Amino acid sequence: MYAVVLLMFCMCSWVALLCPSVQAYENLALHQPAWQSSTSLSNTADRAVDGRYTDLAWNGEQCAASGGEQTAEWGVDLGGLKNIHHVFIQYMTDNIVWDKDNYYTQEFLGFSVYISNTTNEEDGVLYFRDTNYTRATIPNPVNITCPYRGRYVIYYNNRTHPPYPEGYSGDARIRLCEVEVYGCDVYTYGVDCKRCGNCSGGVQCDNVTGTCPNGCDLGMYGDECDRECGNKTYGMECKEQCGNCSNGEPCHHVDGTCPNGCDAGIYGDKCDKECSNTTYGVECKELCGNCSNGEPCHHVDGICPNGCDAGIYGEKCDKECSNNTYGVECKELCGNCSNGEPCHHVDGRCLSGCNAGSYGVTCKESCGNCRNGEPCNDVDGSCRYGCDVGVYGKTCDEACPPGRYGINCGIPCGPNCQGCNRFTGVCEFGCLPGWTGTSCEKRSNYMFRLRLSY
Repeated sequence: MYAVVLLMFCMCSWVALLCPSVQAYENLALHQPAWQSSTSLSNTADRAVDGRYTDLAWNGEQCAASGGEQTAEWGVDLGGLKNIHHVFIQYMTDNIVWDKDNYYTQEFLGFSVYISNTTNEEDGVLYFRDTNYTRATIPNPVNITCPYRGRYVIYYNNRTHPPYPEGYSGDARIRLCEVEVYGCDVYTYGVDCKRCGNCSGGVQCDNVTGTCPNGCDLGMYGDECDRECGNKTYGMECKEQCGNCSNGEPCHHVDGTCPNGCDAGIYGDKCDKECSNTTYGVECKELCGNCSNGEPCHHVDGICPNGCDAGIYGEKCDKECSNNTYGVECKELCGNCSNGEPCHHVDGRCLSGCNAGSYGVTCKESCGNCRNGEPCNDVDGSCRYGCDVGVYGKTCDEACPPGRYGINCGIPCGPNCQGCNRFTGVCEFGCLPGWTGTSCEKRSNYMFRLRLSY
Protein backbone atom coordinates (compact mmCIF):
# COMPACT_ATOMS: atom_id res chain seq x y z
CA MET A 1 0.00 0.00 0.00
CA TYR A 2 2.81 2.39 0.87
CA ALA A 3 4.39 1.90 -2.55
CA VAL A 4 1.08 2.80 -4.16
CA VAL A 5 0.80 5.91 -2.04
CA LEU A 6 4.38 6.86 -2.87
CA LEU A 7 3.67 6.44 -6.58
CA MET A 8 0.60 8.62 -6.30
CA PHE A 9 2.62 11.16 -4.39
CA CYS A 10 5.23 11.38 -7.10
CA MET A 11 2.53 11.87 -9.73
CA CYS A 12 1.07 14.92 -7.98
CA SER A 13 1.94 18.13 -9.81
CA TRP A 14 0.36 20.80 -7.62
CA VAL A 15 2.77 20.61 -4.71
CA ALA A 16 6.54 20.32 -4.32
CA LEU A 17 7.32 16.61 -4.70
CA LEU A 18 9.83 14.55 -2.76
CA CYS A 19 9.96 11.13 -4.38
CA PRO A 20 11.59 7.93 -3.06
CA SER A 21 13.93 9.78 -0.65
CA VAL A 22 10.92 10.84 1.45
CA GLN A 23 10.89 7.38 2.94
CA ALA A 24 13.83 8.40 5.13
CA TYR A 25 11.63 10.83 7.11
CA GLU A 26 9.73 9.48 10.08
CA ASN A 27 5.93 9.60 10.29
CA LEU A 28 5.70 11.79 13.38
CA ALA A 29 1.90 11.50 13.62
CA LEU A 30 1.63 7.72 13.85
CA HIS A 31 -0.33 6.70 16.98
CA GLN A 32 -0.09 10.20 18.44
CA PRO A 33 -3.03 11.82 20.29
CA ALA A 34 -5.61 13.30 17.88
CA TRP A 35 -8.84 15.25 18.24
CA GLN A 36 -11.68 16.51 16.03
CA SER A 37 -14.51 19.01 16.40
CA SER A 38 -17.15 16.27 16.47
CA THR A 39 -17.39 12.52 15.87
CA SER A 40 -19.81 10.67 13.65
CA LEU A 41 -20.69 7.24 15.06
CA SER A 42 -17.44 5.43 16.00
CA ASN A 43 -15.20 7.16 13.45
CA THR A 44 -12.95 8.73 16.08
CA ALA A 45 -10.08 11.12 15.40
CA ASP A 46 -7.36 8.54 16.25
CA ARG A 47 -8.33 6.41 13.23
CA ALA A 48 -6.59 8.94 11.00
CA VAL A 49 -3.25 8.23 12.70
CA ASP A 50 -3.47 4.46 13.18
CA GLY A 51 -1.42 3.61 10.10
CA ARG A 52 -4.34 1.85 8.37
CA TYR A 53 -5.97 3.09 5.20
CA THR A 54 -6.57 0.02 3.06
CA ASP A 55 -10.35 0.44 3.40
CA LEU A 56 -11.41 4.00 2.52
CA ALA A 57 -15.13 3.45 3.10
CA TRP A 58 -17.36 5.19 5.66
CA ASN A 59 -17.91 1.96 7.55
CA GLY A 60 -14.44 0.49 7.07
CA GLU A 61 -13.36 1.45 10.61
CA GLN A 62 -10.13 2.99 9.34
CA CYS A 63 -11.22 6.61 8.89
CA ALA A 64 -12.10 9.58 11.10
CA ALA A 65 -15.40 11.31 10.41
CA SER A 66 -17.56 14.10 11.83
CA GLY A 67 -21.06 15.31 11.29
CA GLY A 68 -21.98 18.28 9.10
CA GLU A 69 -20.93 21.60 10.66
CA GLN A 70 -20.12 25.18 9.71
CA THR A 71 -16.50 24.49 10.72
CA ALA A 72 -14.73 21.15 10.92
CA GLU A 73 -11.38 20.67 12.61
CA TRP A 74 -9.06 17.73 13.14
CA GLY A 75 -5.64 17.90 14.77
CA VAL A 76 -2.75 15.74 15.94
CA ASP A 77 -0.25 16.34 18.75
CA LEU A 78 3.24 15.31 17.57
CA GLY A 79 4.38 15.04 21.17
CA GLY A 80 6.81 17.93 21.06
CA LEU A 81 8.34 20.51 18.80
CA LYS A 82 9.28 18.90 15.47
CA ASN A 83 10.84 19.86 12.16
CA ILE A 84 8.04 19.15 9.70
CA HIS A 85 8.89 18.51 6.07
CA HIS A 86 5.60 17.48 4.47
CA VAL A 87 2.09 16.32 5.29
CA PHE A 88 0.35 13.40 3.55
CA ILE A 89 -3.49 13.34 3.57
CA GLN A 90 -5.60 10.40 2.43
CA TYR A 91 -9.25 11.42 2.09
CA MET A 92 -12.22 9.05 2.26
CA THR A 93 -13.28 7.68 -1.20
CA ASP A 94 -15.79 4.95 -0.29
CA ASN A 95 -13.45 2.72 -2.27
CA ILE A 96 -14.67 4.04 -5.60
CA VAL A 97 -12.91 6.04 -8.30
CA TRP A 98 -11.77 9.48 -7.23
CA ASP A 99 -13.14 11.84 -9.86
CA LYS A 100 -15.66 14.67 -10.22
CA ASP A 101 -18.51 12.22 -9.59
CA ASN A 102 -17.13 10.96 -6.27
CA TYR A 103 -19.40 12.30 -3.53
CA TYR A 104 -16.54 13.16 -1.14
CA THR A 105 -14.74 15.55 -3.48
CA GLN A 106 -17.21 18.32 -2.61
CA GLU A 107 -16.39 17.97 1.10
CA PHE A 108 -12.62 18.06 0.52
CA LEU A 109 -12.65 21.33 -1.43
CA GLY A 110 -11.46 24.46 0.38
CA PHE A 111 -9.51 22.64 3.13
CA SER A 112 -6.58 24.23 5.02
CA VAL A 113 -3.52 22.94 6.92
CA TYR A 114 -2.08 24.81 9.90
CA ILE A 115 1.19 24.26 11.79
CA SER A 116 0.92 25.50 15.37
CA ASN A 117 2.57 25.33 18.77
CA THR A 118 -0.88 25.22 20.44
CA THR A 119 -4.12 23.38 19.69
CA ASN A 120 -5.55 26.60 18.28
CA GLU A 121 -4.92 27.01 14.56
CA GLU A 122 -5.15 30.77 14.90
CA ASP A 123 -1.94 30.68 16.99
CA GLY A 124 -0.11 28.92 14.19
CA VAL A 125 0.82 29.36 10.56
CA LEU A 126 -1.57 28.73 7.70
CA TYR A 127 0.63 26.67 5.48
CA PHE A 128 -1.86 25.61 2.83
CA ARG A 129 -5.37 26.59 1.77
CA ASP A 130 -7.21 25.22 -1.26
CA THR A 131 -8.61 28.11 -3.33
CA ASN A 132 -8.28 26.79 -6.88
CA TYR A 133 -9.34 23.17 -7.09
CA THR A 134 -12.59 21.80 -8.43
CA ARG A 135 -14.23 18.42 -7.97
CA ALA A 136 -12.51 17.33 -11.16
CA THR A 137 -9.00 18.49 -10.23
CA ILE A 138 -8.51 18.04 -6.51
CA PRO A 139 -6.00 15.20 -5.91
CA ASN A 140 -6.38 12.43 -3.33
CA PRO A 141 -4.11 11.63 -1.59
CA VAL A 142 -2.26 14.94 -1.36
CA ASN A 143 1.24 15.77 -0.15
CA ILE A 144 1.88 19.26 1.11
CA THR A 145 5.47 20.34 1.52
CA CYS A 146 5.65 22.57 4.58
CA PRO A 147 9.17 22.88 6.01
CA TYR A 148 8.21 24.43 9.31
CA ARG A 149 8.64 23.82 13.01
CA GLY A 150 5.71 23.07 15.28
CA ARG A 151 3.99 20.61 17.58
CA TYR A 152 0.45 20.46 16.22
CA VAL A 153 -0.80 19.83 12.67
CA ILE A 154 -4.41 20.94 12.18
CA TYR A 155 -6.71 20.12 9.27
CA TYR A 156 -9.48 22.70 8.93
CA ASN A 157 -12.44 23.35 6.64
CA ASN A 158 -15.36 25.75 6.88
CA ARG A 159 -18.63 26.71 5.26
CA THR A 160 -19.25 30.00 7.04
CA HIS A 161 -19.48 32.54 4.22
CA PRO A 162 -21.96 31.57 1.47
CA PRO A 163 -22.34 31.63 -1.40
CA TYR A 164 -19.64 28.96 -1.89
CA PRO A 165 -17.67 28.28 -5.06
CA GLU A 166 -19.21 25.86 -7.51
CA GLY A 167 -18.97 22.24 -6.42
CA TYR A 168 -18.51 22.94 -2.68
CA SER A 169 -20.64 21.02 -0.19
CA GLY A 170 -23.11 22.96 1.93
CA ASP A 171 -21.46 22.04 5.23
CA ALA A 172 -17.97 21.16 6.46
CA ARG A 173 -17.07 17.58 7.44
CA ILE A 174 -14.08 15.51 8.52
CA ARG A 175 -13.47 12.58 6.19
CA LEU A 176 -9.84 11.63 6.90
CA CYS A 177 -8.65 8.05 6.50
CA GLU A 178 -4.98 8.88 7.26
CA VAL A 179 -2.86 11.92 8.01
CA GLU A 180 0.89 11.33 8.00
CA VAL A 181 3.28 14.08 9.10
CA TYR A 182 6.83 13.48 7.92
CA GLY A 183 9.84 15.15 9.43
CA CYS A 184 12.36 14.89 12.22
CA ASP A 185 13.00 15.97 15.76
CA VAL A 186 14.12 19.54 16.19
CA TYR A 187 17.79 20.29 15.68
CA THR A 188 17.98 17.82 12.82
CA TYR A 189 18.07 18.26 9.05
CA GLY A 190 17.91 16.43 5.75
CA VAL A 191 16.01 13.31 4.75
CA ASP A 192 18.20 11.25 7.07
CA CYS A 193 17.34 13.47 10.07
CA LYS A 194 20.98 14.14 10.83
CA ARG A 195 21.69 16.07 13.98
CA CYS A 196 22.40 19.74 13.53
CA GLY A 197 25.81 20.98 14.43
CA ASN A 198 26.43 23.53 17.18
CA CYS A 199 24.74 26.59 15.70
CA SER A 200 25.33 29.89 17.50
CA GLY A 201 22.82 30.47 20.26
CA GLY A 202 21.40 26.97 19.91
CA VAL A 203 19.22 27.93 16.95
CA GLN A 204 17.84 25.37 14.53
CA CYS A 205 19.99 24.69 11.51
CA ASP A 206 18.52 24.79 8.02
CA ASN A 207 16.05 21.89 7.74
CA VAL A 208 17.42 20.85 4.37
CA THR A 209 21.12 21.74 4.22
CA GLY A 210 22.05 21.78 7.90
CA THR A 211 23.82 25.13 7.62
CA CYS A 212 23.74 27.47 10.59
CA PRO A 213 22.13 30.85 9.83
CA ASN A 214 24.13 32.85 12.37
CA GLY A 215 27.41 31.00 12.48
CA CYS A 216 28.70 28.50 15.02
CA ASP A 217 28.94 28.19 18.76
CA LEU A 218 32.30 28.78 20.36
CA GLY A 219 34.83 26.13 19.46
CA MET A 220 33.09 24.92 16.29
CA TYR A 221 33.50 25.62 12.60
CA GLY A 222 32.33 24.49 9.15
CA ASP A 223 29.16 25.26 7.19
CA GLU A 224 27.24 22.87 9.43
CA CYS A 225 29.18 23.79 12.60
CA ASP A 226 29.96 20.12 13.16
CA ARG A 227 33.74 20.36 13.47
CA GLU A 228 35.70 21.20 16.57
CA CYS A 229 38.50 23.73 16.36
CA GLY A 230 41.88 22.19 15.61
CA ASN A 231 45.47 23.27 15.08
CA LYS A 232 45.63 24.59 18.63
CA THR A 233 42.79 27.07 18.17
CA TYR A 234 39.57 27.71 20.09
CA GLY A 235 36.69 30.09 20.55
CA MET A 236 34.59 32.08 18.08
CA GLU A 237 35.33 30.94 14.53
CA CYS A 238 38.42 29.21 15.97
CA LYS A 239 40.29 32.51 15.82
CA GLU A 240 41.89 32.27 19.27
CA GLN A 241 45.26 30.57 19.67
CA CYS A 242 45.74 28.02 22.44
CA GLY A 243 48.31 28.74 25.11
CA ASN A 244 51.20 26.47 26.04
CA CYS A 245 49.38 23.40 27.30
CA SER A 246 51.41 20.65 28.95
CA ASN A 247 53.32 18.42 26.53
CA GLY A 248 51.99 20.32 23.54
CA GLU A 249 48.43 19.04 24.07
CA PRO A 250 45.57 20.93 22.39
CA CYS A 251 43.48 23.21 24.54
CA HIS A 252 39.73 22.86 24.94
CA HIS A 253 38.13 23.91 21.65
CA VAL A 254 35.49 26.06 23.37
CA ASP A 255 37.15 28.00 26.19
CA GLY A 256 40.86 27.43 25.57
CA THR A 257 41.54 25.79 28.94
CA CYS A 258 44.33 23.23 29.14
CA PRO A 259 43.08 19.84 30.42
CA ASN A 260 46.34 18.74 32.00
CA GLY A 261 47.94 22.00 33.01
CA CYS A 262 50.64 24.13 31.43
CA ASP A 263 54.16 23.77 30.16
CA ALA A 264 56.93 24.80 32.53
CA GLY A 265 57.11 28.56 33.00
CA ILE A 266 53.46 29.18 32.12
CA TYR A 267 50.30 29.54 34.23
CA GLY A 268 46.60 30.46 34.00
CA ASP A 269 43.52 28.46 32.95
CA LYS A 270 44.49 29.01 29.32
CA CYS A 271 48.23 28.72 29.94
CA ASP A 272 48.80 32.09 28.32
CA LYS A 273 50.73 33.85 31.07
CA GLU A 274 54.41 33.60 31.90
CA CYS A 275 55.50 33.07 35.49
CA SER A 276 56.01 36.29 37.43
CA ASN A 277 59.37 37.87 38.26
CA THR A 278 60.02 35.61 41.23
CA THR A 279 58.81 32.17 40.07
CA TYR A 280 59.47 29.64 37.31
CA GLY A 281 58.89 26.05 36.26
CA VAL A 282 55.81 23.78 36.29
CA GLU A 283 52.80 25.68 37.64
CA CYS A 284 55.26 28.46 38.57
CA LYS A 285 55.85 26.69 41.87
CA GLU A 286 59.63 27.18 41.89
CA LEU A 287 61.07 30.34 43.39
CA CYS A 288 63.76 32.21 41.49
CA GLY A 289 67.18 32.53 43.05
CA ASN A 290 68.95 35.81 43.77
CA CYS A 291 69.57 37.10 40.28
CA SER A 292 71.82 40.13 39.86
CA ASN A 293 70.17 43.47 40.67
CA GLY A 294 66.86 41.78 41.40
CA GLU A 295 66.31 40.81 37.76
CA PRO A 296 63.76 38.05 37.04
CA CYS A 297 65.01 34.58 36.32
CA HIS A 298 64.01 32.74 33.15
CA HIS A 299 60.36 31.69 33.56
CA VAL A 300 61.02 28.15 32.30
CA ASP A 301 64.32 26.95 33.78
CA GLY A 302 65.05 29.56 36.47
CA ILE A 303 68.44 30.57 35.04
CA CYS A 304 69.59 34.11 35.86
CA PRO A 305 70.54 35.87 32.60
CA ASN A 306 73.09 38.29 34.07
CA GLY A 307 74.55 36.37 36.94
CA CYS A 308 73.87 36.42 40.65
CA ASP A 309 73.75 38.85 43.51
CA ALA A 310 76.84 39.04 45.72
CA GLY A 311 77.28 35.95 47.87
CA ILE A 312 75.32 33.65 45.54
CA TYR A 313 76.38 31.31 42.75
CA GLY A 314 75.02 28.64 40.40
CA GLU A 315 73.02 28.90 37.12
CA LYS A 316 69.88 29.54 39.11
CA CYS A 317 71.68 31.65 41.73
CA ASP A 318 70.27 29.45 44.43
CA LYS A 319 73.48 28.54 46.30
CA GLU A 320 75.33 30.59 48.90
CA CYS A 321 79.07 31.00 48.71
CA SER A 322 81.03 28.43 50.71
CA ASN A 323 84.62 27.30 51.33
CA ASN A 324 85.54 30.63 52.91
CA THR A 325 84.48 32.72 49.94
CA TYR A 326 82.02 35.58 49.50
CA GLY A 327 80.98 38.41 47.20
CA VAL A 328 80.25 38.54 43.46
CA GLU A 329 80.73 35.10 41.92
CA CYS A 330 82.18 34.04 45.30
CA LYS A 331 85.61 35.27 44.20
CA GLU A 332 86.58 36.96 47.48
CA LEU A 333 88.34 35.01 50.25
CA CYS A 334 87.15 35.33 53.82
CA GLY A 335 89.48 36.88 56.42
CA ASN A 336 90.63 35.32 59.72
CA CYS A 337 87.26 34.80 61.34
CA SER A 338 87.16 33.51 64.90
CA ASN A 339 87.68 29.77 65.29
CA GLY A 340 87.76 29.33 61.54
CA GLU A 341 84.04 30.07 61.13
CA PRO A 342 82.88 31.08 57.64
CA CYS A 343 82.36 34.73 56.89
CA HIS A 344 79.06 36.12 55.64
CA HIS A 345 78.56 34.97 52.03
CA VAL A 346 77.56 38.41 50.78
CA ASP A 347 79.91 40.98 52.37
CA GLY A 348 82.54 38.83 54.06
CA ARG A 349 81.72 39.96 57.62
CA CYS A 350 82.96 37.75 60.41
CA LEU A 351 79.89 37.28 62.56
CA SER A 352 81.76 35.97 65.64
CA GLY A 353 84.75 38.29 65.52
CA CYS A 354 88.32 37.79 64.42
CA ASN A 355 91.14 35.48 65.33
CA ALA A 356 93.92 37.05 67.38
CA GLY A 357 96.12 39.24 65.24
CA SER A 358 93.34 40.37 62.90
CA TYR A 359 90.67 43.03 63.04
CA GLY A 360 88.08 44.82 60.90
CA VAL A 361 84.67 43.84 59.58
CA THR A 362 86.17 41.15 57.40
CA CYS A 363 89.11 40.37 59.76
CA LYS A 364 91.52 40.96 56.92
CA GLU A 365 93.51 43.68 58.71
CA SER A 366 96.53 42.59 60.78
CA CYS A 367 96.93 43.93 64.30
CA GLY A 368 100.18 45.50 65.53
CA ASN A 369 102.18 44.33 68.58
CA CYS A 370 100.04 44.92 71.63
CA ARG A 371 101.69 45.00 75.03
CA ASN A 372 102.35 41.64 76.67
CA GLY A 373 100.98 39.87 73.61
CA GLU A 374 97.41 40.98 74.32
CA PRO A 375 95.06 40.68 71.30
CA CYS A 376 94.03 43.88 69.63
CA ASN A 377 90.44 45.08 69.44
CA ASP A 378 88.90 43.14 66.54
CA VAL A 379 86.87 46.12 65.47
CA ASP A 380 89.40 48.93 65.17
CA GLY A 381 92.71 47.13 65.88
CA SER A 382 93.53 49.24 68.93
CA CYS A 383 95.55 47.80 71.82
CA ARG A 384 93.84 48.06 75.17
CA TYR A 385 97.03 48.22 77.26
CA GLY A 386 99.21 50.02 74.77
CA CYS A 387 101.95 48.80 72.49
CA ASP A 388 104.83 46.42 72.92
CA VAL A 389 108.41 47.63 72.83
CA GLY A 390 109.62 49.20 69.64
CA VAL A 391 106.19 50.13 68.23
CA TYR A 392 103.54 52.80 68.67
CA GLY A 393 100.37 54.18 67.07
CA LYS A 394 96.64 53.34 67.45
CA THR A 395 97.11 49.85 66.12
CA CYS A 396 100.71 49.47 67.33
CA ASP A 397 101.90 48.80 63.85
CA GLU A 398 104.39 51.68 63.49
CA ALA A 399 108.09 51.37 64.38
CA CYS A 400 109.49 53.85 66.84
CA PRO A 401 110.72 57.02 65.18
CA PRO A 402 114.41 57.88 65.39
CA GLY A 403 115.42 58.86 68.91
CA ARG A 404 112.77 56.75 70.68
CA TYR A 405 112.59 53.16 71.90
CA GLY A 406 110.92 50.84 74.40
CA ILE A 407 107.26 50.33 75.31
CA ASN A 408 105.08 52.57 73.22
CA CYS A 409 108.39 54.14 72.08
CA GLY A 410 108.20 56.01 75.36
CA ILE A 411 111.91 56.20 76.13
CA PRO A 412 114.15 58.70 74.40
CA CYS A 413 117.48 57.46 73.08
CA GLY A 414 120.66 58.91 74.52
CA PRO A 415 121.73 62.16 72.86
CA ASN A 416 125.13 60.79 72.03
CA CYS A 417 123.85 57.57 70.51
CA GLN A 418 124.26 56.65 66.91
CA GLY A 419 121.65 54.15 65.60
CA CYS A 420 119.55 53.65 68.73
CA ASN A 421 117.82 50.24 68.71
CA ARG A 422 114.02 50.83 68.96
CA PHE A 423 113.54 47.80 71.19
CA THR A 424 116.52 48.04 73.60
CA GLY A 425 117.88 51.55 73.21
CA VAL A 426 121.38 50.11 72.43
CA CYS A 427 123.44 52.34 70.19
CA GLU A 428 124.06 49.97 67.36
CA PHE A 429 126.47 52.27 65.50
CA GLY A 430 128.40 53.48 68.50
CA CYS A 431 128.63 56.74 70.38
CA LEU A 432 129.67 60.20 69.48
CA PRO A 433 133.33 60.94 70.29
CA GLY A 434 133.96 61.20 74.00
CA TRP A 435 130.99 59.07 75.00
CA THR A 436 130.67 55.46 75.88
CA GLY A 437 128.22 52.95 77.38
CA THR A 438 125.40 50.93 75.86
CA SER A 439 123.40 54.09 75.55
CA CYS A 440 126.41 56.39 75.20
CA GLU A 441 125.54 57.91 78.54
CA LYS A 442 129.18 57.98 79.89
CA ARG A 443 132.12 60.17 78.98
CA SER A 444 135.09 58.27 77.65
CA ASN A 445 138.71 58.39 79.28
CA TYR A 446 140.03 59.82 76.04
CA MET A 447 138.08 63.00 76.55
CA PHE A 448 139.15 63.13 80.23
CA ARG A 449 142.86 62.86 79.42
CA LEU A 450 142.50 65.34 76.66
CA ARG A 451 141.21 67.92 79.09
CA LEU A 452 144.05 67.32 81.55
CA SER A 453 146.59 67.84 78.85
CA TYR A 454 145.32 71.35 78.46
